[in-house]
Amino acid sequence: MAEANWTSVSEFVLLGLSERQDLQLLIFGGLLATYVLNLAGNSMLLVLIWADPQLASPMYFLLSQLAMVDMGLASITLPQALVNTLSQHRVIPFASCLAQLFLYLAVDNMEGYLLAIMAYDRYMAVCDPLRYAAVVTRSLCLKMAAASLAVVISHGLLHAVMTARLRYCGNFVQHFFCDVPPLLRLSCTRPLAYELVISILGVLVVVPPFVFILASYARIGVAVARLRSAQALRKALSTCGSHLAVVLLLYSTVTWLYFRPASSHALGHDWEVAVFYTVVVPALNPVIYSLRNKDVASALRRTGRKVLARGA
Repeated sequence: MAEANWTSVSEFVLLGLSERQDLQLLIFGGLLATYVLNLAGNSMLLVLIWADPQLASPMYFLLSQLAMVDMGLASITLPQALVNTLSQHRVIPFASCLAQLFLYLAVDNMEGYLLAIMAYDRYMAVCDPLRYAAVVTRSLCLKMAAASLAVVISHGLLHAVMTARLRYCGNFVQHFFCDVPPLLRLSCTRPLAYELVISILGVLVVVPPFVFILASYARIGVAVARLRSAQALRKALSTCGSHLAVVLLLYSTVTWLYFRPASSHALGHDWEVAVFYTVVVPALNPVIYSLRNKDVASALRRTGRKVLARGA
């Protein structure tokens, strides 16, 4: 396409989840309820972990970081989506769209890296319990989290800069937030260099945490298979159960979102899965850890008894 036909874009219009006016209140109510559940559940986890001395282990420090990431992931996308469902003016400035894109990619990838660090924690707890306390310390977890943060910030910043350099022939984004695929579809020409960068970064940045999680659970599986005691087996499964449930929930969604046949990559499917991935999954994580984790459930009961005792 000739350069004369390129359009300078100063803002984008987020078309949202549906253009049907009769569905806007229903969409608003569903998003708001899920957002409140996310904030309440993850805030509860944070308070329990910070207040209860029995949850002072590295695993629960990592869980507190995951709770903040889950709240951040929803807070990056949902406030704008909630406002847009009740407004006819769905404009987001160009700079704000890029900032949202950068924050979403950074926080989204950080969740995968935190789950990988938690997988290492579970691997040490099951496969090398005698050395667990000496090796897996809060200092080590902080260093791994800081290194992961540097990687995901660099990754998100590179995407934001390359997206800013695209030339757009329209500004109607068929999504409820600024993400790479819907913005690429507005490009006047096919950005082959950017698509190549996306593929390379996917291999170098996004895939390694998933591979590390698979390798950790393969080693855990081998160790569990060698257990002779039913009690030891139950303890091992209890140790990994909540984390494994979150990993399966997250990566099954990612697999559906990114590894479906090209013929099924309609935008409608994209935003449906994006809603589940960015809205529902972060709200379910604290529920899974509260119901399946005995330590968290016990801490919740202890805190509840303290509150009741103070109120009596």
